Amino acid sequence: MTDEQDMTKIAALALSCLDLTNLRDDCDEAAIHDLCERAQTRFGPVAAVCVWPRFVALSHSLLSKTSIKVATVVNFPSGQDNIGKVRETTAQAVTDGANEIDMVIPWAEVLQGRSEVVAPTIRSVRSAAETVTLKAILETGMLEQPDLIKEAAEQSLAGGVEFLKTSTGKVPFNATPMAARIMLKAIKASGLDVGLKPSGGVKTTEEAAEYIALSREIMGDDWVRPERFRIGGSRILDDLLTRLGDTTERPAAPRGY
Repeated sequence: MTDEQDMTKIAALALSCLDLTNLRDDCDEAAIHDLCERAQTRFGPVAAVCVWPRFVALSHSLLSKTSIKVATVVNFPSGQDNIGKVRETTAQAVTDGANEIDMVIPWAEVLQGRSEVVAPTIRSVRSAAETVTLKAILETGMLEQPDLIKEAAEQSLAGGVEFLKTSTGKVPFNATPMAARIMLKAIKASGLDVGLKPSGGVKTTEEAAEYIALSREIMGDDWVRPERFRIGGSRILDDLLTRLGDTTERPAAPRGY
């Protein structure tokens, strides 16, 4: 098999694991219609769309006849919202049809040596999220240090999440292979059935391939699938489609996360 054939296979896998995202400040209903249409590609659907809470009901309606899940964000992007507000937003999102909740952990507390607050905060949101998938966003670019990323990952796992996610995409430094490696090793050591979501700054098939290879190295060849691996982003979709052979001229994807 040629390198090009390998990358085509990687592109198809990455597409099936993509959380196609619009968390831009200027997002509106027209942008959500476009996002949900883009999510249904000629090569198959993405795994999910990720939108602001106010657009969950619309996204759920637009995608009701597809397999595409609707994800939304809470405690986003600062990780410092009032826990009552976070729980209320989470519960409303579930009512509106969210299948997945991406929650920013209180990472600033981790920086200040109070990582023990992470697990109970997650448990509180977990109860509001009911049975939907819960992802913990660690904001690894702000934690920076390997020991802090490891501590945040371990505390998030103790809180009871289905995924560890690197970043919000709203800070200067987002997903990195270094952070992903630490998070994967924490998942492996825990023995829990928890997935990984690199997000923020993953824009090309080659970058996706690096995270897929890393996940396979640590977790095994069969581990990378939508149930346990996601990539968060928007601009990467066009690159994946081009790699798969779609030569259609498309307007540039919105910049930003």
